[in-house]
Amino acid sequence: MDEADFVLAFAQYPLYGPNFFIFGGLFETRLVIPKINKDSGYVLTPMLQHSEYIRRLIVKLDIPPGQSYLRWYETLQTSLIKPIIYELAPDTKLEAFPGYQNVLLRHSEMQRIIKNAEPSWRNALSNIKAVYVITDTSDGLLYVGSASGEADGLWQRWTAYANVNKLTGGNIKLEALLKERGPEHIVNHFQYSILEIFDKKTRDDTILQREAFWKKALNSRENGLNAN
Repeated sequence: MDEADFVLAFAQYPLYGPNFFIFGGLFETRLVIPKINKDSGYVLTPMLQHSEYIRRLIVKLDIPPGQSYLRWYETLQTSLIKPIIYELAPDTKLEAFPGYQNVLLRHSEMQRIIKNAEPSWRNALSNIKAVYVITDTSDGLLYVGSASGEADGLWQRWTAYANVNKLTGGNIKLEALLKERGPEHIVNHFQYSILEIFDKKTRDDTILQREAFWKKALNSRENGLNAN
């Protein structure tokens, strides 16, 4: 990895055979100084780019068993041994709905669930109204919101957030944050959970009252991301 700024990592996938390798992610490299045991050492930091292909992309390499395969990206296509894309498996991260009390989604995870209309998630979130909380994991600030009037309940509300062109739902403080730090900040740092759920027949004013309670309880107006 000498002089490499980034590394694409693959591991042997013995389920398919010795010449098959599964993608482990893109990593940024940083040289450890001082050197460890008089040799180079590296700190690897996972990158978000191409993370949707982790444990899904499988390539085939015709190399002798046990031999390592290190190539510079620029010379990959001119190498005598070229990786061949063998399979792109279904998205392994779209797990079944874990229960309302266990919802803890990063924005990228929510995007994939909405994009693929994962059945268990869509069924569960479409059949409730709710009060939810968004956490900015970079500083711990909270935004409390609710899904009350939407026909498809919380699913419809979170579908709007998953759209990269509608990341804020129109909230003043979230709009200011978007303008200041850009959409990447929201995609990389926002986390979504459910505070309270309600039957679809519950009156909207009841849900709004509960939303106001949670804003007060979590102090999300004075020291958070709620503007009202």
